[in-house]
Amino acid sequence: MRLALDGTPLLGQRSGVAHFALGALTALGARADVETYAYGLSSRGRTALREVLPAGVRSGWSVPALPLLWLWAHSDLVSGELIMDLDGGVDVVHGTNFVVPPTRRAARVVTVHDLTCVRYPALCTRTTLRYPALIRRAIATGAWVHTPSEHVAAEVCDILGADPARVRAVPHGLAVPGDPAESADVESAADSARQLAAALTGCERYVLTLGTVEPRKDHPLLVRAWDRIAGDRPDLGLVIAGPDGWGSAALASAIGGARHNARIGRAGYVDGNVRLGLLAGAAVFAFPSLYEGFGLPPLEAMARGVPAVVTAAGAVPEVCGDAALTVPVGDEAALADALAAVIDDPARAAGLAERGRARAASFTWERCADGLVGLYRDALGEAPPAEVDRESADG
Repeated sequence: MRLALDGTPLLGQRSGVAHFALGALTALGARADVETYAYGLSSRGRTALREVLPAGVRSGWSVPALPLLWLWAHSDLVSGELIMDLDGGVDVVHGTNFVVPPTRRAARVVTVHDLTCVRYPALCTRTTLRYPALIRRAIATGAWVHTPSEHVAAEVCDILGADPARVRAVPHGLAVPGDPAESADVESAADSARQLAAALTGCERYVLTLGTVEPRKDHPLLVRAWDRIAGDRPDLGLVIAGPDGWGSAALASAIGGARHNARIGRAGYVDGNVRLGLLAGAAVFAFPSLYEGFGLPPLEAMARGVPAVVTAAGAVPEVCGDAALTVPVGDEAALADALAAVIDDPARAAGLAERGRARAASFTWERCADGLVGLYRDALGEAPPAEVDRESADG
């Protein structure tokens, strides 16, 4: 079975979507029962993509994204096969980031990571607001849908009208095979992170959150909740790691209004051993999100034995189970109380850490690849979809 997956998320700073693309490509590239290629929707070209692909994955075509995204939202004239340039064609084309090209014969799968673009359009950028039309058209023209959680699978059926038989929830993995962080000296990385936290906040003990500074992550809520408990805990800092986004102004305002803002530190975008160390060195990990289709950062913390406090946002309870302390979305007082409960009770923190390690260990890329290959085989086993009403699909 010959596969072509969108590898574009691997170019540039690594986000949660990039983590999925890298993990899936790495696990699929290691299998003997599939032949895996990656294509790019980027003007950087095939060479840039080839340099970031994992072993066992070959580079396919790379083309500029903007003109094709517009075209694919309205027409099937330019198919994936037409521009893929692979001798013998391809069996399955998998769009890993909300968009899948039209095809002539190949089965199509599109990953829908979440439905923020439909449920919370005010929290989205202009680019992500294009996704609903592309997803709806893909569904209407026969694409199968992969989601990282049952929560998003249900939303795709309920909100976008997809056939449940053609929607498959396959959870992401956690540790990418071959990732140098897996063989890193965790204790040394944690010690370095505590030094970084001390430089940022004046405290070696800290609450950590990770994520792009965007409204959906609700960093201001965490600042206010932490500020409620910081006065009685003068050795506790707050470290916010993640690149600036369109929520930076609101976060800056919240930090400026905090009574104990001298102990709040911004670490910016972190990767590799810095990310690993910040996770491993944290007293507690906080995830105050408004909505999530999966929830990778809490799992990363849990894998390192760090207790997590999360909001009941979308798929987060499904992913974390009873291994994290969960509070209602947007409840500042409940979040503050939960943080205090974990920080002040070593036995409770230890229990969460133990359950968290066990929970995180069940999310592997090998299991994800097994689920994806099963989805691909089901998509290939179906007869080509009947002709649809193109005018309706365009809407």
